[in-house]
Amino acid sequence: MKIAIDAMGGDHAPKEIVLGAMKASRAFSDLQIILVGRENEIKKYLTDEERISIVHTEEVILGTDEPVRAVRRKKNSSMVVAAKLVKDGEADGCISAGNTGALMAAGLFVVGRIPGIDRPALAPTLPTLDGKGFVLLDVGANAEAKPDNLLENAIMGSVYAEKVRGIDNPRVGLLNIGTEEQKGNELTKQAYELLKASKLNFIGNVEARDLLDGVADVVVTDGFTGNMVLKTLEGTALSIFKMLKKALTSSVKSKLAAAVLKPDLKQLKAQMDYSEHGGAGLFGLKAPVVKAHGSSDANAIYNAIRQTREMIHKQVPETIQKTLEMN
Repeated sequence: MKIAIDAMGGDHAPKEIVLGAMKASRAFSDLQIILVGRENEIKKYLTDEERISIVHTEEVILGTDEPVRAVRRKKNSSMVVAAKLVKDGEADGCISAGNTGALMAAGLFVVGRIPGIDRPALAPTLPTLDGKGFVLLDVGANAEAKPDNLLENAIMGSVYAEKVRGIDNPRVGLLNIGTEEQKGNELTKQAYELLKASKLNFIGNVEARDLLDGVADVVVTDGFTGNMVLKTLEGTALSIFKMLKKALTSSVKSKLAAAVLKPDLKQLKAQMDYSEHGGAGLFGLKAPVVKAHGSSDANAIYNAIRQTREMIHKQVPETIQKTLEMN
């Protein structure tokens, strides 16, 4: 299989993108990687070219670019060319750590939607205390949603949790302000009825405070709410580790304690890092498109490639389409 990667997207491109690609190439013998971007910059870091090729393009979509306009005007940018490779059948999926809005626009306008999907959703896998994680969607592809969109999100997230994450009959929860059936606004009340009538393993409403306890395997919400939940979890984790670092370096005694705790703290940090699960999948497209975190290092890029490979191997887009027809 072939995966196209925007080598120029992200805070640490192209170095960390290339290093992550080489790590994935060594790990997966069935994988061919196409790095799209400025060839002279990519080659500075590409020391192992086995099953890795380069498609040269000078243009780059910046984080400050207006997404839709950038995709339409910068047709030779590394991100758009990577998406075109998927559309033309030269790659089975693509990855970018660049401009999120632009990648969503490229996914919609270039790769295209699965028939029957009204609005694709952006879905990361977030950590839980038991280490299993949960899929949250949508986290920003659509700020506003209709009840039907939340049902689509639930179907897509359930397929991904089962096929890629290996969870049998995944539990689907609807993010709400209370667990009671009558709670919420009109959107969540109508979505509740649709989910209850579906063939999914719908467990009802779930509250934000219970997400990290692993209350559900798939949690659905609108993109506005989901993005705030994502940023809150990310910001809280970063703040906690900053406070821990400050507390453990405040005195000689605490520094000695920090030296003893260092391995455990590293393990805890890795457990709470959602990039360990890969990137955020843009579900609802004809082929896998994955958004890696903007600050991705080589390991995060490797995990995004591993995730994309699994989505291709398990035929996630095709399964989503079949499941939609059944529901």
